[in-house]
Amino acid sequence: MTSLQSQMPARESAQAPTLAAANLSAEANRKWFALYTMPRGEQSVARHLEACQIESFLPTYESTHIWKNRQRVKIIQPLFPSYLFVRIRVTERSMVLRPPSALRIVGNCQGPSPIADSDIEFLRSDFCRHRVEPFQELAVGNKVRIKDGPMQGVQGVLVQKRNSLRFVLSIEMINQCAAVEVAADELEPVAD
Repeated sequence: MTSLQSQMPARESAQAPTLAAANLSAEANRKWFALYTMPRGEQSVARHLEACQIESFLPTYESTHIWKNRQRVKIIQPLFPSYLFVRIRVTERSMVLRPPSALRIVGNCQGPSPIADSDIEFLRSDFCRHRVEPFQELAVGNKVRIKDGPMQGVQGVLVQKRNSLRFVLSIEMINQCAAVEVAADELEPVAD
């Protein structure tokens, strides 16, 4: 009996790494996708996905509006109107499209197209959190890369706004851009 009891923990410990490896491979199969929603439906879809325990990310920015009575109000708005990002396996598409305001997962004729993890990490970073804003103009300029810090390696376009430099991250799949103020010494040119 003692030999049987000593074998049981060994079997359980042998299964534990297998389960951990299965969980890691399931996480590795998850990719970020852009989810297109009805106008002003981003937050309700994000709440619905959170209730379903589906990882989502809605990048936002803070702006100040002045009402007619000259009162200043800070408003938090989606950085990319009608878009949010979901981290799913391709087989989980139907779950993401259940909320009434969710319209489609952005892709091409071959199916949904994943967004690079580095782009999502950049938008989620503390570096971006208070310095990001929407960028509506066509991003024309030199391609640059962040060379130092937590966002090292992220590529974008350099533009100038007023007297400061802006790093513009372009997510081509959804044809949207976001601008972040950066110092010139944090950037290096990228060869085409």
